[in-house]
Amino acid sequence: MEINLTTPAILFPAVSLLLLAYTNRFLAIANIVRGLVQRGEGHPDENTIRQIVNLRRRIILIKSMQAFGIASLFCCVLSIILLYFGFIFTGKAAFGLSLFLMLASLSFSFWEIMLSGVALRMELNRVLNQPEKPTQKP
Repeated sequence: MEINLTTPAILFPAVSLLLLAYTNRFLAIANIVRGLVQRGEGHPDENTIRQIVNLRRRIILIKSMQAFGIASLFCCVLSIILLYFGFIFTGKAAFGLSLFLMLASLSFSFWEIMLSGVALRMELNRVLNQPEKPTQKP
């Protein structure tokens, strides 16, 4: 397989955008955690406890997504440097490793998205199980 400097350079912007998206997910979860803490101060209900457990798992997954994404970006840049200096075989190996690390990062992202669906389902169930508030007629 023929590889030159432009091959890993194509992956570079994609990894950067993914890391930005991962950071946004982390910040969104941080806001959710703050909201749950306020809602559950004192004696949290069973749903709040389940949400907290789910959020802990998601935070671990997002940290893993970020770690593998950063490692992928590192290997991608290393690949560019190695190819620039003529170390073709090592540059190819570093680029291949960056692809596998990105695949791992995306796998963690998929898992986290599945857990976010579970969290939404729990929240909807909580809302549906609450007694209806009387509506006022105009």
